[in-house]
Amino acid sequence: MHHSSASVFRTQANQTAGVTLILLGFSEYPDLQAPLFLLFLAVYTVTVLGNLGMILVIRANPKLHTPMYFFLSHLSFVDCCYSSVVTPKLLENLVVEDRTISFTGCVLQFFFACIFVVTETFLLAAMAYDRFVAVCNPLLYTVVMSQRLCSLLVAACYCWALVCSLVFIYFLLTLSFCGTKFINNFVCEHSAIVAAACSDPYVSQKSLLVFATFNEISSLAIILTSYLFIFVTVMKMPSPGGRYRAFSTCSSHLTAIMIFHGTILFLYCVPTAKSSWLLVKVASVFYTVVIPMLNPLIYSLRNKDVKETVRKLIHTQLLIHKI
Repeated sequence: MHHSSASVFRTQANQTAGVTLILLGFSEYPDLQAPLFLLFLAVYTVTVLGNLGMILVIRANPKLHTPMYFFLSHLSFVDCCYSSVVTPKLLENLVVEDRTISFTGCVLQFFFACIFVVTETFLLAAMAYDRFVAVCNPLLYTVVMSQRLCSLLVAACYCWALVCSLVFIYFLLTLSFCGTKFINNFVCEHSAIVAAACSDPYVSQKSLLVFATFNEISSLAIILTSYLFIFVTVMKMPSPGGRYRAFSTCSSHLTAIMIFHGTILFLYCVPTAKSSWLLVKVASVFYTVVIPMLNPLIYSLRNKDVKETVRKLIHTQLLIHKI
């Protein structure tokens, strides 16, 4: 069995050596290439600085060494990595004439993008469970959300994401590929790669559909169940002040969930015709480039502890420079 699988992948490596993929991106709008490059470069810069800054802030302030911020630091790491998988190639294609990408490069981009997207999907679910315990069982919060449990949840997110990506890549590499193919997007998605296949991609497409559906339904089930219990618990609180404080602790997370899952559902659950490719590209930009930038902004602008830590760090740096 092992020799059979190895021979299959050796054969596929030989077949894919001559495959050329061309990412069309936004090439149909030549006048917008320079403005889009500057826009996406600015967004990418804010994304990297914002997410790495969030990790630094969490590490710098002992008050932020809690389960919620432990998950948030991993969310920032995932967002930074995901953006770095997609955006540099997008920026390159906006300034060069040759928009080709090797088959191996395209598959690797899809592989790593898939890892980080699936990880983020379940990290948001783990953060919903964390908020559920914090609001519904505050006295047991530190006992239930132990460092061991938090580490196990995060490790499970990464491991399941790796399993999903390996399964998708395995079924992709069982296909045969040939010739030059145009990809009407700026990122290598599964549908774009199978479009270059010369053999029937049915099994590969179905495997993606099954895993993607499971991931979306299971993560949303955890999130919705957690917030249902949170809502019931909060509404039973006697004082309006208590209800406001409880809801405010969940507001940033709810905002991140609505943006992330709302975009996923729009992209993959709403049927799209060829006439709406521009809309799909714009949604893909929001999903792959903008969301990783928004998460640190959402959590920092709505959080007093984060803003206070940032002010202290800036003040400390200014004092050092004066000295």
